[in-house]
Amino acid sequence: MSRTRIKICGITRRRDAQDAIAAGADALGLVFYADSPRAVTIAEASSIIAELPPLVSLVGLFVDADAAFVEEACRELPLTMLQFHGNEKQEYCAGFGLPWMKAVRVGPDTDVPAAIADYPKANAVLLDTWRAGVAGGTGERFDWNQVPTDAAQALVLAGGLNPLNVAEAISMTRPYAVDVSGGVESAPGVKDADKIQAFVAAVSAADQR
Repeated sequence: MSRTRIKICGITRRRDAQDAIAAGADALGLVFYADSPRAVTIAEASSIIAELPPLVSLVGLFVDADAAFVEEACRELPLTMLQFHGNEKQEYCAGFGLPWMKAVRVGPDTDVPAAIADYPKANAVLLDTWRAGVAGGTGERFDWNQVPTDAAQALVLAGGLNPLNVAEAISMTRPYAVDVSGGVESAPGVKDADKIQAFVAAVSAADQR
């Protein structure tokens, strides 16, 4: 039986990182985008992850960042994957020597297969909800019927997921992984340990079914 991987994104506190790992999350997301309410600096990220156990995947999220800044983050932090949420081209995304995934923001008229096809070398494609002027983290879901079933890359489902709807999302889309941020928070950037545990339990229950 395949297992749906879980990424908890927008980690801003060491305690939240530890709670996510204790609950069973596979990966933590660190947002290096100043306009996000969940943004962290490289120094803050270093402090957050200083005492994490081994074998935890750390994903750095960037939005149209200067290449030198991404390179600095890769040098200073033990990132295992990069996530790009802007208008980055494939050549840029692939230029940092780490596995990477590209976010595709999905609106009612988005040709999702065509958008995915623009990034054939991506290790994964993350599907998030489109909102004008917002790079991600909207807390809103898109129409899961738009998720293709035959994508060549691993698909990561995001956008408005929470403990109450993630099982339905998995049943409908069969993603490789799910990505949650606001759906397990008590306030922007502040994770709720009980919600994280409920989210992980819901994913596990969906996989069992």
